[in-house]
Amino acid sequence: MTEFRVDPPTAADERTLLQGFLDYHRGTLRWKVSGLSGDQLVRRTADPSSMSLIGLVRHLGEVEQYWFHRALAGHDSPPKYWTAEHPDGDFDLVTPEQAERDLADYRAIVRRSDELAANYSLDDTFHRPGHDEPYSVRYLYIHLIEEYSRHNGHADLLRERLDGETGE
Repeated sequence: MTEFRVDPPTAADERTLLQGFLDYHRGTLRWKVSGLSGDQLVRRTADPSSMSLIGLVRHLGEVEQYWFHRALAGHDSPPKYWTAEHPDGDFDLVTPEQAERDLADYRAIVRRSDELAANYSLDDTFHRPGHDEPYSVRYLYIHLIEEYSRHNGHADLLRERLDGETGE
């Protein structure tokens, strides 16, 4: 265990378990990017992929903002990095000078996501922009846990390539 993540509960109500696993995976990402310089955070260590650790942070911030802020709460929060001109801007347009700001932006997005989600029950439904089918808040949590799990695997490999640091 690290200072960045807390093990999820092993016995709790459904909402507490889902939030616990999401927080655990958010903490895992923060752990994977901790103690690195801006240059290290933007380094691409898995050629030919443009993936970097800070790119993953930006990507997951955009994912959180889309699902919690825009889809669930209906806020007008356009993507910060994804554009028609740069569909992979979250990965491609990274700079060492911006890395600390990107981390701060991510933390703010996560805080706001939790504030928004607290206003809904797991059974509440919403519609994603441009989609007809309803999604439940329960689905949102499970989807975000899956998204983080997949990308934390990427982060583990990227970090190991940077400095040999491995996770559990």
